[in-house]
Amino acid sequence: MNASFLVIPQWQGSGSSRAMRLVDGAEAIRGDLPSASTTVVDIPLEAGDSRGSALPRLGSLGIVRDRTREALAALPGRVLTIGGDCGVELGSIGHVLEREAGDVAVVWFDAHPDLNTTKSSPSGAFSGMIVRTLLGDGVDELVPAVPLAPGNLILGSTRSVDDDEAEYLAASGIVSLGVDALTPESLVAAIEATGAASVYLHVDLDALDPSEIAGLSDPVPFGLESGALVALIRAVTGRFEIAGAGVTGYSPASESDVTDDLPTILRIIGALSS
Repeated sequence: MNASFLVIPQWQGSGSSRAMRLVDGAEAIRGDLPSASTTVVDIPLEAGDSRGSALPRLGSLGIVRDRTREALAALPGRVLTIGGDCGVELGSIGHVLEREAGDVAVVWFDAHPDLNTTKSSPSGAFSGMIVRTLLGDGVDELVPAVPLAPGNLILGSTRSVDDDEAEYLAASGIVSLGVDALTPESLVAAIEATGAASVYLHVDLDALDPSEIAGLSDPVPFGLESGALVALIRAVTGRFEIAGAGVTGYSPASESDVTDDLPTILRIIGALSS
């Protein structure tokens, strides 16, 4: 199945000192996508203000969310979102949740669970709050109209968890499959257990082991091998209806990083879009 590509070079959700490199990463990936099926969301130049909330850059985050939803409404078929920071999934997954009336499972491949709130976040960065916001527990202006049910969320390759996130995970019953437990069979079984009609696949590239990709702003050791990730994706796309997908978190420091990393990234994109 051919996919449409939506490139969102947002950096405002990141708390990294390398946040602006996310723009370069999104542009590097865009250069290898088919131009006829690629749309780019215009990102505000400014950081944006909190608008009286406890969330830095809320203004820009809201603008990007709205522009993303407008672009998605005009795109046919399966859309693959390319970030930017993983906060770009606010618009993409929110759109799918509303379209599917919440009947969608979200597989979140990420080194971090992104389950913080403005009160618990050590960094204050929205990228660390995006999943909690999708679950309906975030700044009111950003919470989706149809939140994600905790029972429809599956975390994969998560291995860097803050204390408050760990407490929330234990109380919520959210399924989290660490690298050792993450196999095609265990992932398919976890998705089947949700009973959802379709699946959204999110890949933050830090789900991979740092040996697999250089352009990571927050590398976490002992992640997935790229071949294992592709096998997991193919197991899901071969079994379930795919509602959408996203690839985020690419922040190359140099052209040599791009040269080295793009074959791996494009292989993942190929698995998600086929």
